[in-house]
Amino acid sequence: MTRSTPKRLYLIPVLSKALDILELLQNERGPLSLEAIYQRTNISKTTVYRVLKTFLHRGYLAQSQDGLYRLVGHPKKACFGFGSQSAEMPFSEAVTDSLKAASSATGIDLIVLDNRYDGATALRNADEFVRNRVDLVIEFQIDQHVAPVIADKIDGAGIPLIAVDIPHPHATFFGVNNYRVGFEAGECLAHYAKTTWGGKVRWALGLDIDEAAVSAAARRLQGAVRQAAVAAARAARARRARGRHSVRMDARGLRDKSCQLVLDFLRRHPKDRGILIAAATDTSALGAVQAVRELKREKYVAIVGQDCIPEALEEIGSTDSPLIGSVSHEAQSYGPKLIQLGLSLLSGHRVAPYNYVEHKLVTGPWSGKSSKPA
Repeated sequence: MTRSTPKRLYLIPVLSKALDILELLQNERGPLSLEAIYQRTNISKTTVYRVLKTFLHRGYLAQSQDGLYRLVGHPKKACFGFGSQSAEMPFSEAVTDSLKAASSATGIDLIVLDNRYDGATALRNADEFVRNRVDLVIEFQIDQHVAPVIADKIDGAGIPLIAVDIPHPHATFFGVNNYRVGFEAGECLAHYAKTTWGGKVRWALGLDIDEAAVSAAARRLQGAVRQAAVAAARAARARRARGRHSVRMDARGLRDKSCQLVLDFLRRHPKDRGILIAAATDTSALGAVQAVRELKREKYVAIVGQDCIPEALEEIGSTDSPLIGSVSHEAQSYGPKLIQLGLSLLSGHRVAPYNYVEHKLVTGPWSGKSSKPA
């Protein structure tokens, strides 16, 4: 006689606990508190809390102002629209990847449309989000001229709007403190000039983005160029020189244009040393590096960028690179925080008008350390 073996049960313990909580709420005629659910299910309070928050985010539960949870009859999966800055910009792609992962983890449908670094395309994408009746729009586009039009379209459709890095009317802002990241980039340049060149500075250059002139790039460059220009002005006073010490140029955040602008500038000033360059993006900074290398001026130029994209980090690690640092905007943190902010807006919770992410300054071998917290 053969002995029968019990069948193996392929169960997921945490899922079973989640279903116990859901079934308890189904059988109740009224809402329950976290404490009541914990007492009646005998599941750890931490697990109960996390399960309830997951059901809340997925739309299966609602929470009243007094903290009680109740079952929602027909949960609706939220759908967010994301207008990415450009699939060809590394930082933009890093933000997109982070947002895709976060939306998948929280069960939110995400429609991603590429703004292609172009205002007209961003306008068409805004219309597409309205036609799709998304629950919330996250807009990452650079053109301040179309920002009010995009914001008006989204607001007119009654859709909440989050603006990434570039403020838009009617929108909740999310991103770095643009002035602060620029200021710290400028401090880095000034410190480099003092420790490496003995404070001998001739020029402070800013590679700007005129399309964002009233917002992100302007604030970044305002802070960066101001600090670098102070170093240049001090050096000029020391040698009793007069004239301009700082220049801002519209590089549009693009590599080729930045390279050409810096090439032209360096050719007009072939003998000048002590040139500090603050770039609004790492892509722009890498263009400046290309120009400096082409003219073999590495010893006399220092560059700081923004975003800490992989290619820039590799460049910063080189001992002979003119790219001495970059400010990391922590792109990997954007997705989870944007999803959390979006869900808070949809739930009717009060949110701050400006939501800043953390950043840090990353420097090269010249500083004696790889990074310096902001």
